[in-house]
Amino acid sequence: MDMELIPAPVSVGDQGRCGFLMDRGTTITGQDGTESTERWLRSTLGAAFGLLLPPGAESKDNTILLRIDPALEPEGYRLATGTGQSVVITGGSPAGVFWGAQTLRQLLGPEAFRRAPVSDGVPARVPFADIEDRPRFSWRGMMLDVSRHFLPKDDVLRYLDLLAAHKLNVFHFHLTDDQGWRVEIKRYPKLTEVGSWRSRTKHGHRASELWDETPYGGHYTQDDIREIVAYAAERHIRVVPEIDIPGHSQAAISAYPELGNTDVIDTTALSVWDTWGVSPNVLAPTDNTLRFFEGVFEELLDLFPAATSPFIHIGGDECLKDQWKESPTAQARIRELGLADEDELQSWFIRHFDRWLTARGRRLIGWDEILEGGLPDGAAVSSWRGYAGGVAAAEAGHDVVMCPEQQVYLDHRQDGGPDEPMPIGYVRTLEDVFRFDPVPPGLTEEAAGHILGTQANVWTEVMQNRSRVDYQVFPRLVAFAEVAWSALPAPADRDFADFERRMTAHYARLDALGVEYRPPGGPLPWQRRPGVLGRPIEGAPPNV
Repeated sequence: MDMELIPAPVSVGDQGRCGFLMDRGTTITGQDGTESTERWLRSTLGAAFGLLLPPGAESKDNTILLRIDPALEPEGYRLATGTGQSVVITGGSPAGVFWGAQTLRQLLGPEAFRRAPVSDGVPARVPFADIEDRPRFSWRGMMLDVSRHFLPKDDVLRYLDLLAAHKLNVFHFHLTDDQGWRVEIKRYPKLTEVGSWRSRTKHGHRASELWDETPYGGHYTQDDIREIVAYAAERHIRVVPEIDIPGHSQAAISAYPELGNTDVIDTTALSVWDTWGVSPNVLAPTDNTLRFFEGVFEELLDLFPAATSPFIHIGGDECLKDQWKESPTAQARIRELGLADEDELQSWFIRHFDRWLTARGRRLIGWDEILEGGLPDGAAVSSWRGYAGGVAAAEAGHDVVMCPEQQVYLDHRQDGGPDEPMPIGYVRTLEDVFRFDPVPPGLTEEAAGHILGTQANVWTEVMQNRSRVDYQVFPRLVAFAEVAWSALPAPADRDFADFERRMTAHYARLDALGVEYRPPGGPLPWQRRPGVLGRPIEGAPPNV
């Protein structure tokens, strides 16, 4: 029987038995460790079908039975339509049970994705199911940039639900950049009082002549962050907060000018950046800067507990070294430390925070530029400039998350047609993403073991609001989720026609969720942005 499930499970059996009818008498019977899934089922399926789904007993019929069997892989699960009109979901861990519940929701049809019943009194039918499933990768993520354009808390919570619906389990939260600082730090209040607002915003690519003159900003309070983290944890999603250092720091320097290279420029004249690109204004490599960001990270570790956020992302990308080359202070530090050049100075900066985080039970992860000048032993790498950085890191024994911009940057355009809004980068179609593989050929078995997984990155320079984010992210995130979860054949051998067929059912689920995805036939009139300059790159992306 075809279940039209996405991501595709390992196996679906068919023994011709009847399914399971979920009605007003249906209960949920859980075991210790399944409480988060019980709450989730009641809040989602209960709302969608107008059912109470009260606690039941294992010996009773007409129940959704949740079990944990440590013999299964931690995130693996089995879902079976059992005897006595019941559904049994068995996970290798609480997370495995939760992913099984996501599959149950898909089996119930698009109505299960609504917030209230549309057909009063019609019971929900689960078709016969005998499913075995487990993920290919332990790191299945999406990075969301809320610095360039801010997403309010409720929109972030919504995206956590969308990740969970696709069995994605890592939310990389890009909280700071040149264009805005988005997290409250109580000991440094100006980071949000000054650093979270810019006077205006470039509309379109940085070469565009258009400006939105409305002051723009926003930030999350510490309680907002705690709520987001708790919401993610309830959905078995890890959160990776990113504080970008030592580059991409103009917003922080505008709030606290002493953090910049004061012996090169007048940092008191800097404001939060209102355009896109790579700012030359980077942090000064001083003891004061180190102490300042230790203070930032101390509060951050409290907001993002180790159980949910074992990794802390420190950025490390696109740090222009021009000011360091001109700065007597930076040059004196290079000499004092016996470093060869400015690349090693950045490595010193990264190593400092690697030691600092390691001493507090966390792991540092950064963009692949942190390889330059040498990388600390325990640090992990987000390989964004292509595969090469990740390959080098994995072969050197470092853990890697593959997120090459040429393949899985969802700000890149989805089609080569003239109606794509503010077209950025290479054309990356739904099929292109479906044929992406996080493990490049030729990697040794040992090195391949260091590929933790993969994530899709969503940079929001040309995404001013939730609708634009939806358009760029979906439906491609659905294909990406299958790549991250399912054990697929080699890219050229994947059955895209079957994926498209399953997507037909999945579009109805996305419709029920209110996702403003790009339709297969192209953008709707209100999704276009005629006359707003982008930066399209022609041809196929290089495989680097």
